[in-house]
Amino acid sequence: MDRPTTRYVDTGEVNVAYCRGGDGPIDVVFMPGFATHLELMWEPPFDGRVFDRFTRFARLTQIDKRGVGLSDRISGPATYEQRMDDLRAVMDAERIERLKRGEIPIYEP
Repeated sequence: MDRPTTRYVDTGEVNVAYCRGGDGPIDVVFMPGFATHLELMWEPPFDGRVFDRFTRFARLTQIDKRGVGLSDRISGPATYEQRMDDLRAVMDAERIERLKRGEIPIYEP
């Protein structure tokens, strides 16, 4: 699969970057706990191989958290509530009603 197009959603506070690929029957959301960059995850050495596998059976949505990657910068660490607001904004933008399993690490470096 080619790298999906990066999209942005306005949360009311920041613009959060995300991309979506695949057309399987379930939704999988990948929101890593540390530094990410949506577009670089599809370049060597990663090459998007893991993400490509997910798109074979699911609709994969990848999110750059606020403050990292292609999302807007912030002045301090985001709260858990802000992370959840970001996730909800992306889910609303993509009409994701329910996840099979969602996890957002609360550890911040």
